[in-house]
Amino acid sequence: MNRFPTRVAVVVSAAALGVTGVTASAVAPPGLSLTVESNTRAEFVSGGDVLVRVGRADGVRVHSNGRDVTDAFTRQPDGSLLGVVDGLRDGRNTITADASRGGRATLRLVNHPRSGPVFSGRQQEPFYCQTEVFGLAPAQQPLCEAPTEVTYSYRTTAGQFVPMADPADRPADLATASVGGVTMPYVVRVETGVIDRAVYRIAALYDGTDPSPVAPERGWNGRLVYNFGGGCNGGYRQGGTTAPVQDDLFLSQGYAVASSTLNVLDNNCSPVISAEAAMMVKEHFQETYGPAQHTIGWGGSGGGIQQYDIADAYPGILDGIIPGISYPDPLTTMGPVTDCGLLNAYFAKGGFSPEQQRAVSGYISYNTCLSWQATFLSRATATGSCDPIIPVETRWHETTNPDGLRCGAAEQWVNQLGRDPRTGFVRAVLDNVGVQYGLRALEDGAITPAQFAALNAGVGGYDHAGRPIPTRTTADPRGLFAAYGADLVNSAGLGLRYTPIIDQRTYLDRVTPLADIHTAEMSYVMRDRLHTQNGTHANQVIIESSPDPAQAAAAARYQLDAMDRWLTAIDGDDSRRDQARKVIANRPADLTDGCYVSATERISEPLTYPSGGRCGQLYPIGANPRLVAGEDLSMTTVKCRLTPLDFDDYPVTFTEAEKALLRKAFPTGVCDWSRKGISERDPRGTWQTY
Repeated sequence: MNRFPTRVAVVVSAAALGVTGVTASAVAPPGLSLTVESNTRAEFVSGGDVLVRVGRADGVRVHSNGRDVTDAFTRQPDGSLLGVVDGLRDGRNTITADASRGGRATLRLVNHPRSGPVFSGRQQEPFYCQTEVFGLAPAQQPLCEAPTEVTYSYRTTAGQFVPMADPADRPADLATASVGGVTMPYVVRVETGVIDRAVYRIAALYDGTDPSPVAPERGWNGRLVYNFGGGCNGGYRQGGTTAPVQDDLFLSQGYAVASSTLNVLDNNCSPVISAEAAMMVKEHFQETYGPAQHTIGWGGSGGGIQQYDIADAYPGILDGIIPGISYPDPLTTMGPVTDCGLLNAYFAKGGFSPEQQRAVSGYISYNTCLSWQATFLSRATATGSCDPIIPVETRWHETTNPDGLRCGAAEQWVNQLGRDPRTGFVRAVLDNVGVQYGLRALEDGAITPAQFAALNAGVGGYDHAGRPIPTRTTADPRGLFAAYGADLVNSAGLGLRYTPIIDQRTYLDRVTPLADIHTAEMSYVMRDRLHTQNGTHANQVIIESSPDPAQAAAAARYQLDAMDRWLTAIDGDDSRRDQARKVIANRPADLTDGCYVSATERISEPLTYPSGGRCGQLYPIGANPRLVAGEDLSMTTVKCRLTPLDFDDYPVTFTEAEKALLRKAFPTGVCDWSRKGISERDPRGTWQTY
């Protein structure tokens, strides 16, 4: 369901379209309206077609740019007309509905090419195509377009998805699915194509007929799950993976599932581009299957990042989100990643016991820092994370190819941050000037004053290309100003204020032998932002569970069901409460913070940071290097404001030699976390364009 539909009787989004002072040529009769059903915003329609609903439709003729398109519409049970209007031209279009007894409703919209962009700004070039990975025809740069393909598979009684050439076949091992009390063959239609230069995939149960936007499929429950994939990396490529769409949890219950390669953060670490791709794929889905009652976000790690960031900056694409093992945003995440790289290098020199290293890191296991280096530290470098599809000869080299491609994650934020004219790199948004590594460990007596002084004098930083340097990492204030304004540091105060959230925290903090990077404190970082910005976090529920497959499956099934019930209740709330209050008021009574003890037992209790209660005993919550250094739980400060180094502020006594080391480490002062950071500000708003 389009929670914030663009309903118009005269003009839609006039300001966004650059139209001002518009008046009706005729007064529309009461109830006569035109609604864009396939997109949240009429100015962001794409692909040359749009799903439109005509309200109070008796005796109405519909025209698109003067062309009669009434025959494209079909009467719905509620008396409205619903139809796909195609043949839209790029740019401005006008759709009108004329009542037989006089009066007109007018809808003005803007259509964009199927290849994009819509609002994300200039597209990357070169852009290496990977359509053939998905069985599509070879494609050419930069649009990477290929004809759409439809394939079929079926679910076996042994629990596997198997390709099938003819969906009318009925293999002996064909399973069944039950949707709305109707049992049907478990056959899946999978559509694969290219939208916004990304390969997309849509999966739904197949009832033997082609999908229709005006006559819902028998096997579709009216809901869409949009699945997001993890990682975080630079782009310049289409990507060879989407998040999974053939998932029994969803399909067996009648959910449709969609994803695209640009919704996998390891193909594209830009929440803005991901939002655009999700919007366009969802639009196409609804023009194929009909309006979705609601769209649920799903996916872990970088998939969780995308859900949180899209829901805040581009509300309406996702109605409710279930982020798993999540982080708030890429910029916040990269702080501990690069901190760990520096700490790993310093600790390799010796002088700190394993427990002291853990205390400085804040993690439950120091192996988390080692894991960060092994998995994601390369994303802060110029070429260390280049995908093999990017030819070596095209990559950046300081002397031989200074204009070559840079593969770091920051490349995906260039349209928001701009480039530093001195280096050619995207403006830097990493910083550790004034950060006192191990401060809490010093205060707790876990490390000595000598260790604290030596660590901070010797830990160093990274230059613009991600190379270690003896001085601290320095962010570009202009880049930070742009990042905050673009909501790249997730404020949690825009769309998230009225988004239902079930934070799916699979507990991985002490997985052996090598601790996982997905540490649980990040769920509480997001919670703190929600509470700070909105005065409440009642729209966010955190549910912790172990990675045990049976327990994880039970948690996922419950969370999906609870979110569906939550959104359905909101849809049925016709009170005058604002959306944020409706979200809180309609949260199911059984949906509370808590944790799973087993696949059959869930504890309901408030979850807090620091952790407590039975869940805190089962799943203790650690910290990270920035929190140990004194940053507040919200972690919204990328570059801190400084205060003079004052040895009276410490609960220990330093020797003169140690004081000299600290003066060397902090020549301009130490972080004052009580003040907003350099360039820190509220975002400019939602639905920003670039």
